[in-house]
Amino acid sequence: MTDTPNTPARRSAHDWTDPVAAARLRKRKRSQLWLKGLGLTAICFAFLMLALLVTSIFSSGYKAFRQTHVTVEAYIDPELIKPDNIERGNYRAIIQNVVADLFPGAEARELRDLKNILSNGAQFTIRDHVVENPDLIGQTVTFTVPVSDPYDQLAKNLIKRETPEENRRLKDDQIAAFDQLKAAGLITKKINTALITEADSRFPELAGLKGAIIGSFYALLTCFVLSFPIGIGAAIYLEEFAPRNRFTDIIEININNLAAVPSVVFGLLALAVFLGWFGMPRSVPFVGGMTLALMTLPTIIIATRAALKAVPPSIREAALGVGASKQQVVFGHVLPLAMPGILTGTIIGLAQALGETAPLLLIGMNAFITSAPATPFDSATALPTQIFIWADSPERGFVSRTSAAILVLLTFLIMMNAIAIFLRQKFERKW
Repeated sequence: MTDTPNTPARRSAHDWTDPVAAARLRKRKRSQLWLKGLGLTAICFAFLMLALLVTSIFSSGYKAFRQTHVTVEAYIDPELIKPDNIERGNYRAIIQNVVADLFPGAEARELRDLKNILSNGAQFTIRDHVVENPDLIGQTVTFTVPVSDPYDQLAKNLIKRETPEENRRLKDDQIAAFDQLKAAGLITKKINTALITEADSRFPELAGLKGAIIGSFYALLTCFVLSFPIGIGAAIYLEEFAPRNRFTDIIEININNLAAVPSVVFGLLALAVFLGWFGMPRSVPFVGGMTLALMTLPTIIIATRAALKAVPPSIREAALGVGASKQQVVFGHVLPLAMPGILTGTIIGLAQALGETAPLLLIGMNAFITSAPATPFDSATALPTQIFIWADSPERGFVSRTSAAILVLLTFLIMMNAIAIFLRQKFERKW
């Protein structure tokens, strides 16, 4: 006997007002709401952790973007600076005379302590000005020089005045001398351009990122020059020309596995091959770029193949239909259409290489270098290794500079990812 639409069996199958079906529907909606809630919670938690990370770095690093300076008048004594040998003049004595002029009533022992208010680089600042302008010899010149790190921390309230004297780096008389200069209007806070324009130094108030930035640029340039053409060539061959057999399958599996290999392994490979077998120099951006190229190649190959696969088959068929060869189809039609995706994957791979530390540490790009490299074959550091060096320093002043260097590195990474997004949106074609 066939059930009519009004029978219980028929109603339970199609009538959503049935209690059993309504209960199942409510259960499904509750499950959907729970899943949505868990997803939103995960996203909010991730943004919260990101906000805490950025806030902690910024709160510690923003103070390094300003530096405390003191304005002094220095007499360039011809007895101390000989015109025929300006670079080897007694600039230390000039600094002593400057401090004596700032504190005329101080004794010799006090002057030795008060001299520490000025940065150790003050004498070199004066020397550089005199070398550039020899006519300053015999004149009284006004200079603005950084104060030493403890006094810079005092000005930034990192050294608390209410801390007991025996627990402070600066004693009460040293703080009083600094306050005397501040009351005279000689203490100023300026934007710390030296953080970008100067190289590394053992003194926190003089240390900068110029050498690390240029070293990272040379390393990334080498990485791009090597990995971009090789990666695109390998991807085009594997995707468009290589026969499908066991050999190419093994190559594809290995490429995918290499993309997941820890970066320290590539550093060990570079240490053994580039430095051990080939005898290439340590701490050189060119070797660092070669190491990063090895690490970036799998990423570029995978991204390029994905971009080539995204081109519709109709493009290839249309080109072949009008008599184009396989090579003409690939290089004249498919590759130009896939180039936005290729560029995006390349920039993301380079951004990842910019933040790598372990492989550069293994090839020695963490040496103490006080000058910026002029060529990719000069010794240098990179931004990640410079952060590692400063983070490992016992000097209190390098704490804020470490966070500031992290902010600079994050700025470069954000810029590179923004460029990748822009290129993708501007040149991407949809079918």
